[in-house]
Amino acid sequence: MNIELHPRLAADCHRLGQVPEGLVLLQRNASLPWFLLVPATPREQLHELDPELRHAVVERWNRLAAWVARRFDCTRVNVAAIGNVVPQLHLHVVGRRHDDPLWPGVPWGQTLPARAYSEATLASFQTELASALDLTPAPR
Repeated sequence: MNIELHPRLAADCHRLGQVPEGLVLLQRNASLPWFLLVPATPREQLHELDPELRHAVVERWNRLAAWVARRFDCTRVNVAAIGNVVPQLHLHVVGRRHDDPLWPGVPWGQTLPARAYSEATLASFQTELASALDLTPAPR
């Protein structure tokens, strides 16, 4: 599956791997556990997907949200498909805790302290998501 990412997604995210419905990305800034699911479709909005693909995407999105909640011991998991800045359909899954730098505000459009993920952490996420989501890891 060859999905061309919007330049902003490509610049801002690590490509963790592929699931049957598309790609799983991770925001480069490690201040929040912020994952994205990018469906393999030219459609720009969730409601535009055919029902079968929409169901599969939402199910995978839910599995990703459940993994984030468990993995990061989250108080809340923020999920959204906004698309106002990046028109390519992408679904956010953001783990939130009372002690995160933006709590209780929303994470979208905010500036976070710069923190990077180590290669070991990225590889660990890929391994865990291979089990949790049937992810095929992207080359590191």
